[in-house]
Amino acid sequence: YAPPQQQGPGHQPQQHHGAPQQHAAPGGAQFGQAGAPPAAPGNWIAVVAPDREYFMAMMNRSGPEAAGLNLPAYSPEQQLPLNGHQITIGRRRHSTGEAPDIDLGRPPEDPGVSHQHALLVQQPDGIWAVVDQDSTNGTTINGGDEPIQPFVPVPLRDGDRVHVGAWTTITVRRG
Repeated sequence: YAPPQQQGPGHQPQQHHGAPQQHAAPGGAQFGQAGAPPAAPGNWIAVVAPDREYFMAMMNRSGPEAAGLNLPAYSPEQQLPLNGHQITIGRRRHSTGEAPDIDLGRPPEDPGVSHQHALLVQQPDGIWAVVDQDSTNGTTINGGDEPIQPFVPVPLRDGDRVHVGAWTTITVRRG
């Protein structure tokens, strides 16, 4: 864990274009439910909640700077429809009031989430992909130890878990 760095005004992340890459889990298994084909187009939702298992794994990987972090005692699960073609994930900028679609800066604020942490992007075939926006602490999928590559779309399947910050897990589901 590292506190997200403030980006100066006018900072624009570089956009890298290319074909989405499949990321394999250790042992060669693909992310997603075993044997489940990608979901067909339709309504999708994001279920946002603190995740104790992810938090404990993150604490075990982190240095002493994470020692003061505690999992929130109470944080209700949020269910958000994935509308449009792009959903932003991050924290509200207090200086401008600019807020992402999934605002993890609301109490209890996840201190490990960058202002522009990640995107959920709808693909032409209707499935969704996650794209890390070169966040300070990275984005992992389905409990993986290694963060995904910044600016590279990673296709998601029904039930995949996107981990950001110190304790937040966003589970994507077909509605």
